[in-house]
Amino acid sequence: MSATTPLLDPFGYCPHCGSARFVGNNAQSKRCLDCGLIYYINPKAAVVALITNDEGDILVCRRAKEPARGTLDLPGGFTDLDETAEEAVAREVREETALTVVATRYLFSLPNLYTYGGLTVPTMDLFFECRVADTRGLEAHDDVAAARFMKRDEIDPADFGLASIRRGIARILGRAAE
Repeated sequence: MSATTPLLDPFGYCPHCGSARFVGNNAQSKRCLDCGLIYYINPKAAVVALITNDEGDILVCRRAKEPARGTLDLPGGFTDLDETAEEAVAREVREETALTVVATRYLFSLPNLYTYGGLTVPTMDLFFECRVADTRGLEAHDDVAAARFMKRDEIDPADFGLASIRRGIARILGRAAE
C-alpha cells in the first residue's frame, strides 16, 4: 500500500463498486483491488474576480457563509460543468454582486485547500481581471453579506479568510503574503 495524501483519507470505499479494498496507489490516488478503478484527487477549478472602479479601488466582499464567514473575499466561486473559466467568473460576479462582466483577462493561478462540510477539497483558483458594464448596480447576493470598493492602501491581506485569496490580494497589491 502506497502512502497517499491525507485528502484521500475520507474515501474508504471504491466509488465505482463499493469495495472496502480501496487502497493507496500513489501520493495522489487510490485504487480498488476488486474492480481496478484508480481514483485521483485533482484540484477543482475555481475563479476569482479582480474588479476595480474608475479610481482604481478594488471590489471586496464579506463572506456570508462558511468557510471563513465574516472575512473579506473577492467575488468568485467554483466552475460548473460545461462552463469555461471566463463564463464561470462572469456568472459568479453576477450572482454575488449583480454586476455584469463585459471583459476578462487571466492574471495568475494559486492552489488552495477549501474545507466545506467537513471535507477538504484541493482547488486551483484562477484569478481574472474583470471589467464590468457599470459599478452603480452593485448589490450583495448569494454567498456575499456585503460588497464595496476599497482603496488599495486600506486593504490588509490578513483580513481575507481564504489562504489563496490572501496570497492573491497580496500579490495584486505588490505586498508580501501574510
